[in-house]
Amino acid sequence: MSKKRGLSLEEKRSRMMEIFHETKDVFRLKDIEKIAPKAKGITPMSVKDVLQSLVDDNMVDTDQRGTSKYYWAFPSKDFNVRQRKQEELQKRISEEKQQKSSLEREIEKAKEGRQDTKERSSLLKELNSLREEQTQQKAELKRRSDCDPEVLEEKLPLAASQPPPS
Repeated sequence: MSKKRGLSLEEKRSRMMEIFHETKDVFRLKDIEKIAPKAKGITPMSVKDVLQSLVDDNMVDTDQRGTSKYYWAFPSKDFNVRQRKQEELQKRISEEKQQKSSLEREIEKAKEGRQDTKERSSLLKELNSLREEQTQQKAELKRRSDCDPEVLEEKLPLAASQPPPS
């Protein structure tokens, strides 16, 4: 005895879209609730939820006339949506290609003055040694800041305002 497996939401959605595309008709909710279980095996309890998810994703159009709500999805709409999406992606690809080529040009410009020569490598070594020396001097200055008269004045403002003992 094997138990029958239920349909996933995606399977229900695709089967519901098949109903719209095969019939190319406009339906009311009541009509879809009758057709979907018989034609596509979608449980009656989930028809409304599946239909609403399709409406939310703009795959099915809806309109309310009076007290009735009508639903439809024609195959041409899917084609138009895919075509628009493809055009957007093509435009984006061309923009990205332009940006890539401009960045490659900038890289080439930046590389022009950076050929590895003996002079350049010696200047880079000198620059690194000077930076290291600067770091050491800053550390030494910070270490000796305790003896700086200006720093002492800031730390002890009262001592500076009183006259020195005689």
